[in-house]
Amino acid sequence: MFTGIVQATAQIHAIKESDNFRTQTIKMPHKLLQDLEIGASVANNGVCLTVTKIEGDLVSFDLMQETLKLTNLGLLQVGDFVNIERAMKMGAEIGGHILSGHVYCTASVANRFPSENNLQIWFEMPVNLMKYVLTKGFIAVDGISLTIGEVKSNQFCVNLIPETLNRTLMGKREIGDLVNIEIDPQTQAIVDTVERYLVTYKR
Repeated sequence: MFTGIVQATAQIHAIKESDNFRTQTIKMPHKLLQDLEIGASVANNGVCLTVTKIEGDLVSFDLMQETLKLTNLGLLQVGDFVNIERAMKMGAEIGGHILSGHVYCTASVANRFPSENNLQIWFEMPVNLMKYVLTKGFIAVDGISLTIGEVKSNQFCVNLIPETLNRTLMGKREIGDLVNIEIDPQTQAIVDTVERYLVTYKR
């Protein structure tokens, strides 16, 4: 499980491609290497990946076809960066919201509105998932726990403070870029429950 509080960014050091499969090696920041073991879960751009190899500060992960299809990780190249979060520890402070690291879809950056002290970004995502995107609700974008500012049709916006822009890759996202989206599971559960109740009630 994760909290959506990105701890650092890491550069992709190597990529090995196979049929419908990719091994991605990142240069892990030293502060995140402590107690890291093979088999541990680490979120890369919000995607829960399993550590398969550790050589010094080089940490490898295997990406299967479904991950490459549903997320933006398959678009990355050597030299690109990813947002990194280690799995949360029991008893630790939760500053964001509970995440599984299971990405639902990608969304594209539709617009950017920079101002002196923050940045507002609008995202466009599949219409069938917009029922889970509610104003002032939670959403994870590239593994970052964010509050939804406003919703219009199949778009929503978030407002980013300097700390988020400095700690993550979000400030570098441009119009047309794809980001990973994880819906807040509590919101999904409530919406799905209400929908099932209404269907039953109408019968």
